[in-house]
Amino acid sequence: MSAKVGIVLGSHSDWPLVEPCYQQLMEFGIEPEVRVLSAHRTPDALRDYVLDADSRGVCVFVAAAGMAAALPGAIAAFTTRPVIGIPVPSAPLQGVDSLLSMVQMPPGVPVATVAIGSAGAKNAAVLAVQIMAIGQPEFTERLKKFKRNLAESVDKNSQALQEQLRRA
Repeated sequence: MSAKVGIVLGSHSDWPLVEPCYQQLMEFGIEPEVRVLSAHRTPDALRDYVLDADSRGVCVFVAAAGMAAALPGAIAAFTTRPVIGIPVPSAPLQGVDSLLSMVQMPPGVPVATVAIGSAGAKNAAVLAVQIMAIGQPEFTERLKKFKRNLAESVDKNSQALQEQLRRA
């Protein structure tokens, strides 16, 4: 059974924000499960999904939620697997409310929380792979390649800027 990441959205409208997480996981060779489940509107379905996750090989959950942002905490209540929360920048507080809801979990029910928005979605994917790499060396190698590519990109951008400045 291959390792999986379970991505849970509180609302289908969160997909454009979460899609970078999905794409980043796919680039690492991980095809995540994606579900729309609500801590408030479908609590029984959410509980069933989380409780059955071990049988499907889910190692890490990523949950995107806005406003009260209860979804990551509800998932964490039902599992011993790591949960990563992505705060959704919903009105009126542009995700600050979601961020604070996720980072203020009670003792014993942690939710690792990334930045608000699409940068956070990408980081949620990287963090999920880092967690999975602890016991699975193939993910460590993929992360090393990813980090090398990041460094090469910065070097290329620096060189391009230096060339642009020389021509100016």
